[in-house]
Amino acid sequence: MNRLVVGSGNIFGNLVVVGEAPGAQEDLEGKPFVGKSGKFLKNLLDVSGINIYEDVYFCNVIKCRPPRNRKPTPKEISIHKPWLIQQIKLVNPKVVVLAGSTAMKTILEVNKPISQLRGKCFNLKGIEYIPIFHPSYLMRFSQNEINNPYGLTLKDLQNVRNKLYHL
Repeated sequence: MNRLVVGSGNIFGNLVVVGEAPGAQEDLEGKPFVGKSGKFLKNLLDVSGINIYEDVYFCNVIKCRPPRNRKPTPKEISIHKPWLIQQIKLVNPKVVVLAGSTAMKTILEVNKPISQLRGKCFNLKGIEYIPIFHPSYLMRFSQNEINNPYGLTLKDLQNVRNKLYHL
């Protein structure tokens, strides 16, 4: 199967979460962030105090699953990027979380490692963009430590929550 996976969630949400590309489960269901790492990220957003049902719209840089689940090619990214930019414009969120280096590099047009930019805020045309580690990477770490990538991402998402709800 190679289903088009556009997005899901609240199209009027104040937060857009952008991932890389659909995985097997996303391709099967036609929705982003429904596989193992997507569920992990949704739980992390929930634990951070973000209402994923009222405030979040989920989408990916690439709208269909790359063959053999490989990373998207630069050509595929350039083909899909205008669509992603338009999605973000239509939702018009306060904050966009860029989950993983593909989303970060696509939107911010940088070539730095995500470890240098995660958690930092970039304002583009009145919208704040915040890169975080990809959820599949975070799943490798203990959820009890505060200074590993999982703990750092939890702090990053708590900062996103504070921006969304003005805490």
